Amino acid sequence: MNQPNQAVVAAATLYVVPTPIGNLNDITARALEVLTNVDLIAAEDTRHTGLLLSHFGINNRLFALHDHNEQYKADQLITKLQSGISIALVSDAGTPLINDPGYHLVRRARDAGLTVIPLPGACAAVTALSAAGLPSDRFCYEGFLPAKTKSRQDTLRTLADEPRTLIFYESTHRILDTLADMVTVWGEDRYVVLARELTKTWESIQGKPVVELLAWIKEDENRRKGEMVLIAEGAKPVQDEEFSPEILRALAIVQKELPPKKAAAVVAELYGVKKNALYRYTLDGDSAAE
Repeated sequence: MNQPNQAVVAAATLYVVPTPIGNLNDITARALEVLTNVDLIAAEDTRHTGLLLSHFGINNRLFALHDHNEQYKADQLITKLQSGISIALVSDAGTPLINDPGYHLVRRARDAGLTVIPLPGACAAVTALSAAGLPSDRFCYEGFLPAKTKSRQDTLRTLADEPRTLIFYESTHRILDTLADMVTVWGEDRYVVLARELTKTWESIQGKPVVELLAWIKEDENRRKGEMVLIAEGAKPVQDEEFSPEILRALAIVQKELPPKKAAAVVAELYGVKKNALYRYTLDGDSAAE
């Protein structure tokens, strides 16, 4: 175990350092120690990070590393690391690389045989999940959905049957459109939690069936402001259905001409049953035959 006040910064090492997502008291003692003692801090926004460092009385060198320059600036940082320089990587808020720059630098550092040390700390996605009241033993982080309606709806369709809890980030100007698309694609009853302005003065966490959540946000313009995380309930398992002999005969005939998924879709449309359940039946039948 490290001794109190002992400097724990090694040469030629890249430290991935989380910073607060709102409440400055959430920064860890270890993060402050690393930020104080490394030779250089690679920051998404040097002005933003400069204010954070100033608040904690830290005077250190900053290096701009963001989405637009990471590909070529990473090589400069690798050279510095190889010369023995220690570097801390930070984003504007939360854990770096979670929807923030840094992936290329970390990958190149690892490929170069350099040591990369991640520090635990603040992350909006995990913070929201912990208070959502939805299953957290298995979850799927999806980041920001596409900005355009068609692409966003297409992405939501690919996630419609995902059983794990889903985590999204969303912006103020798209929150209403995103929730409306969830209603369109997933239906009105999917339970969704909006976690807004986490750890800040106006923190708000509200969960409702998605159509009700959309209406609730529309009631007050303030409810669509600030940093947002959406936590969506995973798809519930579809109960096995009993199919009539007539449906099964039709399925067997159509399967002679079409692949199982297409055959299930055709027969489901003809008889008004759920195509996913019918498709599962074809898969179970294949498994039993084996």
